[in-house]
Amino acid sequence: MAKKEETDGVSLWERLERPAAAPRASLSAARIAAVAIDIADREGFAAVTMRRVATELGVAPMAAYRHVKGKDELWELMVDQVSAELEPAGETTGWRATLRTYAVRTRTMVLRHPWLAHMPTPLFALTPHRMAAAERQLASLDGLGLDPDTMMAAFRAVMSYVQGATQSEAVLRRHMEEQGWTSGDDTRRALAPKMSYLLGTGRYPTYRRYALGAARKDDAEWQFETGLDCVLDGVAGLVARGQE
Repeated sequence: MAKKEETDGVSLWERLERPAAAPRASLSAARIAAVAIDIADREGFAAVTMRRVATELGVAPMAAYRHVKGKDELWELMVDQVSAELEPAGETTGWRATLRTYAVRTRTMVLRHPWLAHMPTPLFALTPHRMAAAERQLASLDGLGLDPDTMMAAFRAVMSYVQGATQSEAVLRRHMEEQGWTSGDDTRRALAPKMSYLLGTGRYPTYRRYALGAARKDDAEWQFETGLDCVLDGVAGLVARGQE
């Protein structure tokens, strides 16, 4: 995303909180974002342009530009709107439950909107809903004996795992769709010649043991949550040391 995030010294979010001089009920930043998200969900991120969004809305491109100054702001609006889905339905208690809940909901959000895995740094966008999610997770770690730097490092460690795991899963799903592979078995059959040769060299005995003995190769949810528990166990160690 471009470094310039403000127009005439006023950020997108500050501008949106100001009451419009002559509001148009038929067009708003939220409606523009909703249409852009719908296009991205159906056709992928590359299909989203200001001109395409304006066409879908039935307005001239300049009408949309009155609300959104360009593609960078459009991306931010899209990320912010889908990030509202991160908010848990009920209250969470304790740092571990809070971080786990947001992690699982982030995976669900990315898989529901796979274009998030292909647009420029979506999960780092500074938007109100993204900041609210970060605030709640950081607040769950506050008061546990961690200094501010360690608290942020723990939060980022969890988020880095979640971002990497969910983006990899979304990219793999897209690749399978492009190749016409509908299952893990299809994928393994397609890759069998390469895999058989590599494992047959005898250089990768541990990977061979996994390939022949693993029972959860296609259980992406189990893989994600097990990896998440590994990261959360590490955070638990930091918390325990902070409380000594």
